[in-house]
Amino acid sequence: MLTQWLQTVPPLLVYVVVGLVVGIESVGIPLPGEIVLVTAALMASHHDGVSPVLVGVCASAGAIIGDSTGYALGKRFGPRLFGWAGERFPRHFGEDRIGRAQALFDRYGAWAVFFGRFVALLRILSGPLAATMGMHYGKFLLANAAGGIAWAGGTTAAVYFVGEAAEHYLAEFSWIALLVVVLAVIGFSVRARLRRSPR
Repeated sequence: MLTQWLQTVPPLLVYVVVGLVVGIESVGIPLPGEIVLVTAALMASHHDGVSPVLVGVCASAGAIIGDSTGYALGKRFGPRLFGWAGERFPRHFGEDRIGRAQALFDRYGAWAVFFGRFVALLRILSGPLAATMGMHYGKFLLANAAGGIAWAGGTTAAVYFVGEAAEHYLAEFSWIALLVVVLAVIGFSVRARLRRSPR
């Protein structure tokens, strides 16, 4: 529903929604940030007046600001935050999921923040967990910014160029696709008639 709505609003609102949804997800509230980002990047590839550069910039900003906000919340409220989240969103913040994420942070530190941006579970937990586990904010911010830019920029670029290539390919070879469909229909019809005919 959100993705369909995005296709009906002006480009400026698309950028705002991308930044907000990615940002709120990064704070720790489970929202479909990646779906919204992919939808906006696809819209840009279809020339709907949406700029892929601005989509990537807004998603990057949302990721960095959202994770930093999550870090601040984790610093202030710590384990109580995860207890509250576990009651409200047990599917996302169950003890087993939090335990797995903590083990990754224990083992990989800043790398878990960077690569966590590409994993749905860690994308939500990254900021609060890093603060709760005592990671220095400067170290966190560097890994968070690098991961946010790589994820947002990389996802936008990949979806945009794949969309462009697909559109070009379909435009160039649509007549071949039509021919294949027609031949397939004829083939199935002939086969069906042969099966029905008496032997």
